Amino acid sequence: MAPPFPSRRELVLVSLLYFFLFFLNHSHSSKHTPLPSNSLRNAPHTLQVDDPTLVQTRLSWKNGPVPETNLIAHVPVPMFFSTGWTIFDRLYILNGIVYIVSDDPDSIPDVSFILSKGIPIDPGREAELARLPTDEHIRVISAEKARQLFGTGATIIDGATLLVNDPYQFPYLKHSITHYYHWSAELFFGFWRTYSTLDPKISADGNTTLPSARRIMFNHLDAQHWRDYAHMNEWVVRSSFPSVTMEFIDDWRDRAELGKPFVFDRVVIADRSAAMMSYNFHRYQRTASAPFALPGSVNWWMPIRNNVVKFAGLDPGVGRGTTGTPVITYISRQEWGRRMLIPEDHEKLVNELYKLRDNHGYEVNVVEAEKMSRVEQIRLAARTTILMGVHGNGLTSLVWMNPNPRSTIMEFFYPQGFAHDYEYTTRALGMTHYGFWGNEYFTSPDLPEPQYVEGFQGNSIPINGEVVARLCVERLSLAFEVDD
Repeated sequence: MAPPFPSRRELVLVSLLYFFLFFLNHSHSSKHTPLPSNSLRNAPHTLQVDDPTLVQTRLSWKNGPVPETNLIAHVPVPMFFSTGWTIFDRLYILNGIVYIVSDDPDSIPDVSFILSKGIPIDPGREAELARLPTDEHIRVISAEKARQLFGTGATIIDGATLLVNDPYQFPYLKHSITHYYHWSAELFFGFWRTYSTLDPKISADGNTTLPSARRIMFNHLDAQHWRDYAHMNEWVVRSSFPSVTMEFIDDWRDRAELGKPFVFDRVVIADRSAAMMSYNFHRYQRTASAPFALPGSVNWWMPIRNNVVKFAGLDPGVGRGTTGTPVITYISRQEWGRRMLIPEDHEKLVNELYKLRDNHGYEVNVVEAEKMSRVEQIRLAARTTILMGVHGNGLTSLVWMNPNPRSTIMEFFYPQGFAHDYEYTTRALGMTHYGFWGNEYFTSPDLPEPQYVEGFQGNSIPINGEVVARLCVERLSLAFEVDD
């Protein structure tokens, strides 16, 4: 006998139950399943928490002990302290003074290795002593003393902060923050090398567990004195950390004049004067060399490099490997007016490079950086296998190359002249550097002493184009060994 059909009343009840369960499930899924990123524009509520909570702006200890400062990154051999580059958790500031809270002061390096007065850097022992910090700049205090000074809590400066304790100009060193090299290959370079020690497993693709920097603070610099004339500094900052905020001397004064304690979640302190006391600085004259005494990943720079390259519109994998067509880029300074090749040598070099293009199929680019946009410079550097040119700012773009066994920098100097700027930067990225004196060339570890000889800044720098071209072929022939 056939089963009886459900009554109209039963159908209505089943339908109501079905729709009730459907909407209950839909509501539950909407509440707990994050929307795809392209839906955020129409659903700003996804950035909110499900339950009401108080915004955490204060580290409060009430009647308990003051949380001590944690020194995160240093090398435990006094000679090799990462001077000038230090990471702290829970570093305090009050009235413009930096406070390290510790009941074990012997575990803290001498504060002169951490911070200076942040005044101009002049030569001589007297000037060095004048830059050393006092109690008006930095102090190490006990937890009990901190309670007396701070009371029952401190306002949180959240996330990771880069605190730059440098003035705008370094007269003696003829450097300044408003320079592409000294920003990208020194300040930013040193900051990320220091910070990256917290993630020794950064991958070749640039994947890292490190959160982006939340802010960059300059306590001696105003907002008009960090951009370079080519506007590359802004590009590097905004592409590396798109959400980063920047604070300057007036913001530092604001916090100081409030008379209230603040505490950094995590802070990387950069101090040029302090870094100059490091062993590596005395070897290479590069403040960014100091943090290389810290452990880290061989791929430490890739998160920054890849972000900058992606911002320029390229796949960050560009330039990787040894099987593609090699790209040779010569950055000419022949119209710059300072530090130029002998005209005949320049022409001979260009002709020899074009012979490589015709005979070997290499891509050859002869460019003048000042005539290129920022995007063009970064895109070309990212694809380049061999970058060459006279010692100068144009070679800074080597930091956007993708290191591989063929990656090479060739730098032309006036004979007997030498500076570590681009040599050290190249090796720090795992690439190979050659310096040239006309017919001669040299590479690490057989390097000359740094010298700014007469003619170093001149316009009669010799180079032998045939020698350069021959070395290019040798370097690019390494691909056969690697691929085998």
